[in-house]
Amino acid sequence: MPRAELDVARIADPVLRRSYELCRGLHARHGRTYFLATRLLAPAQRPSVHALYGFARWADDIVDEPGEHEGPERCAERLSGLGAALLSGIRSGSCSDPLLAAVVDTAVRHGLSSELFEDFLRSMRMDLSVRDYPNRAALGTYLRGSAEVIGLQVLPVLGAVVPLEEAAPHAAALGRAFQLTNFLRDVAEDLERGRVYLPADELAAHGVDRDLLEWCHRHRRTDPRVRAALVEQHALTREIYRFAEVGIRMLDPVSRPCVETAHALYSRILDRIEADDFAVFTRRAVVGKAYRARIAGAALFRAVRARERGALRPATARGARS
Repeated sequence: MPRAELDVARIADPVLRRSYELCRGLHARHGRTYFLATRLLAPAQRPSVHALYGFARWADDIVDEPGEHEGPERCAERLSGLGAALLSGIRSGSCSDPLLAAVVDTAVRHGLSSELFEDFLRSMRMDLSVRDYPNRAALGTYLRGSAEVIGLQVLPVLGAVVPLEEAAPHAAALGRAFQLTNFLRDVAEDLERGRVYLPADELAAHGVDRDLLEWCHRHRRTDPRVRAALVEQHALTREIYRFAEVGIRMLDPVSRPCVETAHALYSRILDRIEADDFAVFTRRAVVGKAYRARIAGAALFRAVRARERGALRPATARGARS
C-alpha cells in the first residue's frame, strides 16, 4: 500500500500498517472493479475500504476455494474461528491477527456495528449448505449478509451530506444490485459449484427448474424459457440500480466519483448480458478495457476537483462514529 495513504489516514503502528497492506493486496487481486473505483477516493479513505473488501474476499475464499482436504465442516470451523476473532477484536478495540487487525481498526474508527459482520459471516456459512432459494424473500436473507452489509459498512467511510440512516437504504441497494448482477453473469459458474442464486418460484413461472439450467450449461445454449426468466431477473435488477443511484447524490462530494464509477461499470455488465442476448452459458459478460478507461478517466477528473474544493465535512466524520 502506498505509504502516503497510511500516513494521511494516521495509521502509524507497524503491525496495523502490514495488516492494511495485506488487505489491499487481497482487494487488488480479487476485486478488479471495486479496486479501480477505490483509487478514486481520497487517500485517507482508501485503507478502510481495502480492509473491508479484503476481509470479505478472505472469507469468501474460505467457502469457494477450500483446501484440497477441506470439506464443508472444516470450512465452517474456519469461518467460526474467523468470526470469533473478529468480534472479540471489535469488543476489545484491537486484534493481533495479521489480517483482522486492519478490519478491527476500521470497524472501531468508523463505529461499524458488529451485527454487520455477523450477518456477512452468516451468509458465507449459507454457501456451505444452501444450494437453492425457493423465493425472493429467501434469497433476500442471503443478500442481506453477502451484499447489503458491504454497502452499509462502506457508507461511514464514504461520508454523506445527509444523516447516514437516510442514505443507508440506497447504499444497501447498491450492494444488492452488484450481487444480483454477479448472479446473472455467473449462472454457469455457480452451477458448477452446485448453486443457483435465482428465486426458484420466479424461474418456475417461466417453466424453468434446475434440470433445465443444467441442460443449458451442458449444451452451452440458452433455452427460450430460460431466456425469458433471465430477462425478468435483468429488469428487476435494473430497478434496484435506479433506486440505488438516488443515494449517490447523498454522499460526500469527495466520494461520489468512486461510487459513480462502480455503478457505471457494474451496470455496464447488465448491458453486455442483454447485448449478448442472455447467452450466459456461452460467454461471460465483461466490460471492455476502453470503456473502463473512459469511465475511470472522467471520474478521476471529477474526483480531483472534488478534493480541491474541500475534504470530508467534519460533521460527516462525527456522524460516521455515532
